[in-house]
Amino acid sequence: MKNKILASAALLGAMALAATGCAGSSGGDGGGGDEVVTVGFAQTGSESGWRSANTESMKAAFSEENGFDLIFNAADNDAAAQIAAVRDFISRGVDAIVIAPIVEDGWDDVLQEASDAGIPVVLEDRTVTASDDLFASWVGLDFKKEGVMAGEWAAETFGDTPTKMVVLEGTTGSAPANDRAEGFDEAIAGTGIETIDSQTGDFTRDGGKTVMEGFLQKYGVDGIDLLYAHNDDMALGAIEAIEAAGGVPGEDIQIVSIDAVKDGMQALVDGKINFIVECNPMLGELAAGLVTDVLAGDEVEKQVYVEDQSFDQEAAAAVIDSRPY
Repeated sequence: MKNKILASAALLGAMALAATGCAGSSGGDGGGGDEVVTVGFAQTGSESGWRSANTESMKAAFSEENGFDLIFNAADNDAAAQIAAVRDFISRGVDAIVIAPIVEDGWDDVLQEASDAGIPVVLEDRTVTASDDLFASWVGLDFKKEGVMAGEWAAETFGDTPTKMVVLEGTTGSAPANDRAEGFDEAIAGTGIETIDSQTGDFTRDGGKTVMEGFLQKYGVDGIDLLYAHNDDMALGAIEAIEAAGGVPGEDIQIVSIDAVKDGMQALVDGKINFIVECNPMLGELAAGLVTDVLAGDEVEKQVYVEDQSFDQEAAAAVIDSRPY
């Protein structure tokens, strides 16, 4: 299986994306000529700032101006509804399907149905456990590496110091939740960091706030040294809970998060989050390029990885005004 790594800087504009040539076409012409390409896109929902930026990137890339007719569905984090949406795309005879899978499991049957109908599938953002023979390509981030990067910061910051940590997990069964947990745990092995509680906030700000309120009621501000949030939105909700409990986020409880969306970066600049690992949402041009190449019969990479960055307060302050998300 061939893999490809793309620098995240190349994702910050369509011109840079096209220049890389890493996903073939930049998505500017949906397959060649004047023919309109109909694409069904099954999105997870609109649970976070990251997801909203990802959706806008996809809609911009699969635009009418670029030769596409996009049929968009957001499943509100309901895996069964998302699979039903994909089946609807198949019944409508779309030219290609793009999926951001809510969870990893349960995709074998519907992907086989798409294959039997001769409709290629490109996965974006998240992965599935189904055979990779059932989809043409995947484009996204290395979630485990993101967890490792966050964990390395925690290991360096706390070392052997006894540290009580709570975790706000992403959607149960999702690739980013699974991989970010695994990577972080590997990075902090042998340190003084102890996970005293871990629950899902479902990647939402409200979920992060609610779960953190429960942690604070159980342990108190003084009983928690570190929060690891699987995304910025949950961290931002947790900040509200910490402040409501009389604590100072970033000081009384240090926070490490993943995504680097605008609100999260601002919290980092303000000292309320201590470290953020980026998860770049601007995947639309790459996904459109893959669809175009697959429909043209060109060989494509099976996995297209986008490189992530990480930020402390100083680094965030230097770039926050120039970032598109």
